[in-house]
Amino acid sequence: MSISTSPYLLYSDGEGQIFEDTSLYTAGRAGWDAYPIPVEDWIELPEGGNLYELPGRRGIGIDVETGEMRLCELGWAVAAFIPPAHTGLYVSAYETLDADAPTLPLFCYTAVGWLDGKNYVPAVRIEKDIRQDCEGYDQEIIDNGTQKLLSLYSQNRLVKHLMENCCQTYTCPAARNLAMGRWECPIPISPACNANCIGCISFQPQEEEIISTQDRLTFKPTAAEVVEYTVPHLMSAPYPIVSFGQGCEGEPLLMWETIKEAIIEIRKHTNKGSININTNGSNPKAVAELASVGLDSIRVSLNSARENIYNAYYRPNNYTFADIKESIRVMSEAGKWTSINYFVFPGMTDSVEEYEALRKLIKDTGLKMIQWRNFNIDPDWYLGKIGFTEMGEIMGIKQMMELIQEEFPGLKFGYFNPPIERIKGDFTQNFAHH
Repeated sequence: MSISTSPYLLYSDGEGQIFEDTSLYTAGRAGWDAYPIPVEDWIELPEGGNLYELPGRRGIGIDVETGEMRLCELGWAVAAFIPPAHTGLYVSAYETLDADAPTLPLFCYTAVGWLDGKNYVPAVRIEKDIRQDCEGYDQEIIDNGTQKLLSLYSQNRLVKHLMENCCQTYTCPAARNLAMGRWECPIPISPACNANCIGCISFQPQEEEIISTQDRLTFKPTAAEVVEYTVPHLMSAPYPIVSFGQGCEGEPLLMWETIKEAIIEIRKHTNKGSININTNGSNPKAVAELASVGLDSIRVSLNSARENIYNAYYRPNNYTFADIKESIRVMSEAGKWTSINYFVFPGMTDSVEEYEALRKLIKDTGLKMIQWRNFNIDPDWYLGKIGFTEMGEIMGIKQMMELIQEEFPGLKFGYFNPPIERIKGDFTQNFAHH
């Protein structure tokens, strides 16, 4: 559903009410700058999307009469959170008024506009899989499933953590899917981490004013605890995946011996489904070990394919950018599925320099898939923290996606870890339909 004219800028009155300013079209931000958004880039805000007020910030729009860019003085700027499976093409364009404006919490801040009674966002649906579409969740089934798992595995600390924290407190989509007995089942495994990511969602130092979005795992699960609830999931769930490495933990490879033991034990009971790890890729030797005992897929998170920008954000301890590439390469070489969890930041991800670095990464590692993820972070804070001042030439997220797809026609695009059925068979199928 495309529109023929640009949508109007939204602003918030600071009291939780949002209005449109019909004197301004919505502009979009890439890097530090504001741009007009091509009319064909707008889609209706998908279900599960939300609007945010950006306190202390004025929205930047394009004057309907003059075509000049100017600030909206009527209220605070507004941004959209777009739900999983969609990738934003422009960040909300605003100017921060004063130094006291609070740092924004760890969400994505996509541009949003209003037209004919609907909200529109510049975005693409990058993934057919419906596994985290909000209309697919049924709270009653989730509550029943939670109670059932808690009583079945009453001694299992991991199940308790996943159900009481992740599912019921934070409404984590992966934990809710586990409660519903379907698709990807989370396995948080490591309380520690060997990176100090600026935008860590499970741990923030006291002196930072942003708060982590959830509490990190506080214990080291045993292989037995992992096996106990994952084997039944693999045996009974549709298109099952079990996934080490979740938002509520540190780096799973620090627990690779436990993971190895768990994989061996799981595969004694069932050969169904897929075993995945979401990781920073810091230990290629551990990855090779896990591949040899039955790890099916790896997803490595990157904010950039450029080492200097990666290091500025991840601040790695005892591992290097070369280790990450090697982890992807050894996994590809073992004939397994390899993805990157690629944090998309318009103006940076689609710079010519980044594009060249990404092409090199794909060629060097035999990468099979890019998961084009929205970056959940305050844009000014992020760019300031990593000291990024010079954007260089940018091509637009959509054009970059097209160029990469053209050069690497076998490379898959998406937002989630594919199940084994999809890896081995027809990738284009939408497997999550009921």
